[in-house]
This record gives sequence, structure tokens and C-alpha cells, in this order.
Amino acid sequence: MDAIGREILSMAFPAALAFAADPIASLIDTAYIGRLGAVELAALGVSIAIFNQASRITIFPVVSVTTSFVAEEDTMEKMKEDEANKAIAHANTSAVQDSLEKGVVSPASNNTSQPQQTPASDTKPSSGNKAKKKGKKNIKSASTAMIIGLILGLVQAIALIFSSKVLLGVMGVKPNSAVLSPAHKYLTIRSLGSPALLLSLSMQGIFRGFKDTKTPLYATVVADVINIILDPIFIFVLHLGVSGAAIAHVISQYFMTLILFIRLASKVNLMPPNFGELQFGKFLKSGGLLLARTVAVTFCQTLAAAVMARLGTTPMAAFQICLQVWLTTSLLADGLAVAGQAILACSFAEKDYNKVTAATSRVLQMGFVLGLGLSVFVGLGLYFGAGVFSKDAAVIHLIAIGIPFVAATQPINSLAFVLDGVNFGASDFAYTAYSMVGVAAITIAAIIYMAKFYGFLGIWIALTIYMGLRTVTGIARIATGTGPWIFLRGRSPSSS
Repeated sequence: MDAIGREILSMAFPAALAFAADPIASLIDTAYIGRLGAVELAALGVSIAIFNQASRITIFPVVSVTTSFVAEEDTMEKMKEDEANKAIAHANTSAVQDSLEKGVVSPASNNTSQPQQTPASDTKPSSGNKAKKKGKKNIKSASTAMIIGLILGLVQAIALIFSSKVLLGVMGVKPNSAVLSPAHKYLTIRSLGSPALLLSLSMQGIFRGFKDTKTPLYATVVADVINIILDPIFIFVLHLGVSGAAIAHVISQYFMTLILFIRLASKVNLMPPNFGELQFGKFLKSGGLLLARTVAVTFCQTLAAAVMARLGTTPMAAFQICLQVWLTTSLLADGLAVAGQAILACSFAEKDYNKVTAATSRVLQMGFVLGLGLSVFVGLGLYFGAGVFSKDAAVIHLIAIGIPFVAATQPINSLAFVLDGVNFGASDFAYTAYSMVGVAAITIAAIIYMAKFYGFLGIWIALTIYMGLRTVTGIARIATGTGPWIFLRGRSPSSS
């Protein structure tokens, strides 16, 4: 609970709640839809897998680089402002000394009034600086991120609407399957919320760059409460079934976007600068690297869901429940990742390597402890609470098989997520991209092989291997003291 620990926790706790809020809303969706039957539950699972993969591919790279870029840009602006204030203070001090000297030398001057007049005249620049601090920030990265987020949201909506049946086929849903119709309806309707979702995520990245994780939490909670209230109305009262769950999601996403936009407009000048000042090149370079990484990450999870769908409706329903719990609890560690990323991005910009080292050590320690706690919570929760999600005995039996993997991997998952944030904070986007592609190649082979011989159990073994490799490659960069971490060997990152 030192200064760094308190700073991390003050950011991580709201961020963790925000990350957990949306998956919890999806879990509630799953519980509601589970009451309709295994077919509807399987339709929800395969549709969410497609939608989440599309969203992660389109916006996750932008959100990640936005947090780092905004944090760096905001830090540099504050450093420039501090230097300007020091220069003004130095000039004011020199002026006061000159006035005092003149007052002493000149017998005709008033020694008491002269010093009093000088500070009075010097209050103008000071009040001007105060007004400047109270004004809106001009952060070019913010305008760029929002424009990109909105464009990507529109592109995603159009792409998913017109290719939903094809994508469902790729996921293993056959044309004559009972799952096709409800899955198609859910995915098509949910796609209408893509512009709002991706724009809101880009704004969340901006707030995180400012080390503000409370505002995204507030917007997310309000949106999810709206979603939870509307779910039973649309699903059961209006008898819209799976389509009703999708409509509730879309409405809540637009409310979240509106809240974030109003709050951000009060802090940042959202008028985009001249086209030449927009940082599309910077975003595309780093975002392109993270895009490759994101494709690799989501492809592994989506491949697991697709292989599971081919095993049948019951395995897919059980996998959907286990996967949602797995991701929901693991994403709590993303709160620590966001805190670590923002703090490290600012510290690297300031070249404060002592704080970089201390913050990295602390956030990794916290991540591991969090993972241990989640192992116990998830294991007991799924063991005694599986019946909340489904009353199907076969589904509950398969959930019991997955519990050891879902629970035991929590410390590994937590470290993997935290290490992502640490390396993003160091702007080490190239390494994270290339290492993840290598991990994905091994994971893909493991999923195909293990599923062929061990079915449901084999896929969870492969996912455990996947998270283990992510953790190893994440820590290897720091442990070897290479890239931006070369300062650990006594050398400056700029010289490398």
C-alpha cells in the first residue's frame, strides 16, 4: 500500500469492474436464454463468438494503442507546461530581484512599494496559466482514435449483416441445423450496435490514457443495468427470444456511447485538428502490429468454439457456459493491465525507469495473487452453481469436466493479461505481435489434435497450453532485458 500500490489499485479496481460488467451482462443473457433451451443457448454461444472476434479484431488494436498514445501525449504536454511555468517563475524571480536592487540603489524609489507592485503585476501570467489548466485538453490522439473507431464500427456492422450466414457456416452451423435461424437473427441485430460499441471502446481507451478508469466504469454499469432490465422484457414479455436479447444489447450500447461522449466533450477538445495533424500513420503502424496479434488471439478462441460446435449442441452449450465464466473472471486482471499500461506509458515518457521497474513488479505480484483468489472462487462457484445456467443434466456433466481447467488456469490467465498491459505500456507492440503469432500456431495444432482424440476435455487442455505459452512469452521479454527493457542491463532504450 505504498504510493505506487495505491496508484495502481485506484485505477485497477474501477477498470476491473468495468471489464467484468459486460461479461457479467453476457452471463445474465446466457442464463435467460438457457431457460429457452439448449438450441437457443448454442445459438447465443456461436453468435457471441463471431461478434466478439469481429469486435476484437476491429477495435482492440485501436483501444490498446490509444491508451499508450494518449498517456504519452498527455504526459509530454504536462512536462512542457511545467517547464513553461518554471521559466515564468524564474523570470518573475529575476524581475523581483532586479526591482529590489533598483529600489536599494535609487534613493528616490520607495523600497516597500516597489516589491509590492512587482508581484502584483506578476499575477497575470499566473492566472492565465490557471485558466489554461482549467480549459479543455488538445490531444490529437483522441480525435484520431474516435474517427477510426466510428469508421471501423460502420464497416463491422455492414460486414456482419451481409455475411452472417456465411460466418455461421464457417463456425460449423449447418444449413439444416435448428441453431441457424436464432443465431442468424441474434448476430444480425447485434451488429446494428457495432458503431456505438466501437466508438465507445475508443473513448474508453482515451479515458484510460488520462488514468481515468471511473468514467468508463460509470458508463458501462449504466448500460449494463439497462441491458439487464430490458432482457426479460424483450425475451419473455414480448416473446422475442434470442432476438430480444440482441435488441437489449444494442439499446444499451448506444446509451453507453452517449454517456462517454458527453463526459469526454467536457474534458477534451473533440474538434478534429487539420487532416495533416491527425496521427493515422502512427495508429496504423502500431495498430497493424496489434491487429496481427489480435487475430491470432481471437482465432484460437474462435477455433475452439468452432471445433466444439462440430461436437454437437450439448458440448457447445457446456463450452459456452465455461468459456463465459473463464473469460469473465480472467478479465478482472485486465483492470491491473490497464493500470500498468497507463502508468508505464507515462513513466517511459518521463524516462523514470525506477518507477517503471517498481510498477511492473507490483502489478505482476497483484496479478498473481488475484489469480489465486479467482481459482478458489471459480472452482466453488461453478461446482455449486452450474444449475443456474442450465437444467440439462448432460450439459451440467460436461461443465463438471471443465471446472478443473477453468479454475486452475486463473493464476496463469491473470499473469498473461497483466503482462500484455505491461508490454503495451512499454509500446513494445512488435514483440507482442510476433510472439503471439508463434503461440497461436502451436495452439491451433494443439486444439485440432486434442479435440480429435479427447473431445471436450482435449479442447480445454489445448486452451490451458495456450494461456501458459502467452504467459511465458510475456515474461521472457522483461527477463531477458531486451527491447524497451534494455535499461535493466544498464543501457538506455533510446541507444538500442
